[in-house]
Amino acid sequence: MDDTQETDFGRDTIAGEPDGEMSLLIVDDDTPFLRRIARAMETRGFAIETAETVAEGIEKAKARPPKYAVVDLRLEDGTGLDVIAAIREAREDTRIVVLTGYGNIATAVTAVKLGALDYLAKPADADDIVHALTQAPGEKVDPPENPMSADRVRWEHIQRVYEMCDRNVSETARRLNMHRRTLQRILAKRAPR
Repeated sequence: MDDTQETDFGRDTIAGEPDGEMSLLIVDDDTPFLRRIARAMETRGFAIETAETVAEGIEKAKARPPKYAVVDLRLEDGTGLDVIAAIREAREDTRIVVLTGYGNIATAVTAVKLGALDYLAKPADADDIVHALTQAPGEKVDPPENPMSADRVRWEHIQRVYEMCDRNVSETARRLNMHRRTLQRILAKRAPR
């Protein structure tokens, strides 16, 4: 076997590794982020396949089950949990990492129950993703170097509730027990660091 790598998803071959060992499916509807991560992962030796919707992710997972997968939790046409289930159905040993901008405990637990290895907040660094994908089973994950501030945690919670209410400001304000105008001012601001 030579040291060449074919980028066709199901037939990538790197010296000393069996077929399919470096195949990576990335599913995210944030196109700039998707392209950036795809380029970064390709430079790290992965054979990349990308999808921007749940339907496209499921189709690609079934057609050529990857060894690794990075799946955004919230996609335009549904949830990344459906993609994770399809990947698991097609290939049980796929190592999956879930990305999300709206992390919460319930979805993290569901993702792990479906077979995800880790759950990273967006925008995730390519090195963090590689580490999560390649860590040994049972290896403890280091806590984040820069944990979120209390303001950021509050903002993330408000964003989650806002999304759960289908971006309805009045319903979100009722659920959060705050005035609608106050909520609108918070939503208009950028996320705190």
